[in-house]
Amino acid sequence: MKRLLRCWPVLLLLVLGVALHAAEPAPASLPSVTIDFGKTPQGPGLSSTLQAVLVLTVLTLAPTILVTTTCFTRIAVVLQFLRQGMGTQQAPSNQVLISLSLVLTFFVMAPVGREINQTVLLPLNRNELTVDQAMTRAAAPLKVFMLKHTRKKDLSLFIGISKTPPPQTKADVPLEVLVPAFLISELKTAFEIGFLIFLPFLIVDMVVASVLLSMGMMMLPPVSISLPFKVLLFVMVDGWYLIVGSLVRGYTG
Repeated sequence: MKRLLRCWPVLLLLVLGVALHAAEPAPASLPSVTIDFGKTPQGPGLSSTLQAVLVLTVLTLAPTILVTTTCFTRIAVVLQFLRQGMGTQQAPSNQVLISLSLVLTFFVMAPVGREINQTVLLPLNRNELTVDQAMTRAAAPLKVFMLKHTRKKDLSLFIGISKTPPPQTKADVPLEVLVPAFLISELKTAFEIGFLIFLPFLIVDMVVASVLLSMGMMMLPPVSISLPFKVLLFVMVDGWYLIVGSLVRGYTG
């Protein structure tokens, strides 16, 4: 008992030390983030959260993908040439032309979309594919479509610029070479079609200008007089049927 009384200061310090240690707040720990890739027969797969992130990323890049890997560019440029040739300024409006271009693009690209859905999206939802396999399979149908409508001259141009070894097969063509070659091929074809569209409207403008000049009406703008005749000519030959039919058959024929 006497020994305990002599040691009471030490015991008090020990008790205070334990109490202060217990009262100290625990150091804050950073929140942990766990990424679950899941499991598939071929290896790790994507969790539902990462699949949603991947879908949102694709939707963000959708306008660029639409313009660079589909027939949208050719159709939109040809319709702009048509409006310029007719001289109708804002009729049809840009919204109408873009909407028509989108509808025709979805119609032309429907077989490619169905193939991607069957070979990529459905297996990916069933966790039968990894991300790398899904991207490779999704690029294959687009490559086939773009190669079919890309000139060899344009493709050789970008292969030479990038100093890429000549591909042995069509599947070996890299997308960074194929996409710009496809775009300039589409622009060349669209300008050729635009030139053919301009010719009949140009003839109408020349005829109206000659008639007005012969009648001495030099102060009357020929464009305002030729516009109704150009619209009448376009309606009589069923221009929308001819142009839209030619554009679509250029891809599906």
